[in-house]
Amino acid sequence: MNITDQIISSLDNALRTVAAPAVARRPMPGAGAVAPAPLDAADRRLSGALMRVNHVGEVCAQALYQAQALTARSENLRAQMKAAAREETDHLAWTERRLQQLGDHPSRLNPLWYTGAFGIGLLAGRLGDRVSLGFVVETERQVEAHLASHLQRLPAADVASRAVVQAMKDDESRHAQEAEAAGAQPLPAPVPWLMKASARLMTRTAHYI
Repeated sequence: MNITDQIISSLDNALRTVAAPAVARRPMPGAGAVAPAPLDAADRRLSGALMRVNHVGEVCAQALYQAQALTARSENLRAQMKAAAREETDHLAWTERRLQQLGDHPSRLNPLWYTGAFGIGLLAGRLGDRVSLGFVVETERQVEAHLASHLQRLPAADVASRAVVQAMKDDESRHAQEAEAAGAQPLPAPVPWLMKASARLMTRTAHYI
């Protein structure tokens, strides 16, 4: 696609991400398993808040990968970014569906999260393919750690949410490994810290809004 088509495609993806139901290509993890025990009100609220945060993370992942695909200098990297984005769409659909099952809602600030993440992705992409890949590695490593913490915090009885989070964690680990294998450049020391600080603000806000 030429640059105009790529921009139109990116705008279309933005609208689909924040305003339309996501469609997964893979079955939802845990689907068809033995029905879990019902959650009490407190556990349901906690699971809803954590899955809302995870859903925001997937909204941001769509924005990041789309922006980095748009600015990629090689066709191989562009294809890699788009392939990862398609897998992240599964995550988006899974977390959205789980929120519905819990009777909870996505973050009302999703358009803001998408816009901010898209801008960050553009910046990373403009710095070159190796830096862009390094950004993927750091992002996915931080997300993997974040999901691991959610596996510890989710109620033990919420096996449905736990199955989704574990599958997401496995995918994020693989995305980081693929980016490293493609020639990722490690990011300078201040950048990972700034990324963590930004993610902390986002997750604390999305927990409630």
